[in-house]
Amino acid sequence: MVVRLWRGRVPWEKADAYARFLAERAVPDYRSVPGNLGVYVLRRELGEAVEFSTLTLWRDLEAVRAFAGEDYARAKYYPEDQDFLLEFPEEVEHFEVVAKSP
Repeated sequence: MVVRLWRGRVPWEKADAYARFLAERAVPDYRSVPGNLGVYVLRRELGEAVEFSTLTLWRDLEAVRAFAGEDYARAKYYPEDQDFLLEFPEEVEHFEVVAKSP
């Protein structure tokens, strides 16, 4: 299993709307890709901004590529992200899961 982790910051006043956007648009998109095993959207307050982390679980790197493309380390953005994000990190992190519990 592979975990893909992306982080982005939004202004406080847009945080609730961005959370709704992620739940309504991004999560269903992730889940529609064969090999996606789950999606977690995390939120935390960081001073003058709110950070969102999207943690997705994938069967293998081929499933990640089906979602993100051949250059799977590059972040994938939606057109709507322009309305929310303060910056656009170019890369995401990937982790191999070496142990888990049921």
